[in-house]
Amino acid sequence: MKPNEESVMKYMMFVCTDTEPDTDTADYPDIDVWVAERDAAGQRLQGMALAPETAATTVRVRDGELLVSDGPFTETKEIIVGFDLLECADLDEAIEVARAHPMARSGRLEIRPVADFEQ
Repeated sequence: MKPNEESVMKYMMFVCTDTEPDTDTADYPDIDVWVAERDAAGQRLQGMALAPETAATTVRVRDGELLVSDGPFTETKEIIVGFDLLECADLDEAIEVARAHPMARSGRLEIRPVADFEQ
């Protein structure tokens, strides 16, 4: 059952790689099934995979000068490979949605509430 509109919150879920994946040999959840179930439940508003980090462009402005560089802005082995915009009653529900995502085992998922600047 979808939560009522007054009590829902939006969460951005960053889908990231991880250098220490789950060692459990059980089958991973099917991403197509996860997407279909979350969409049908109204918990996933949108989501996409991202191009490889080598396609990233970093943009900064310093002292009025535009600085553009190739690649991601961080030096890390864990990278963001996709995202899902979730709509859930609360953080507990968002965590349960993330728990069933295949990347919860082979990578990591970071959930952040979407800021509401109108409050």
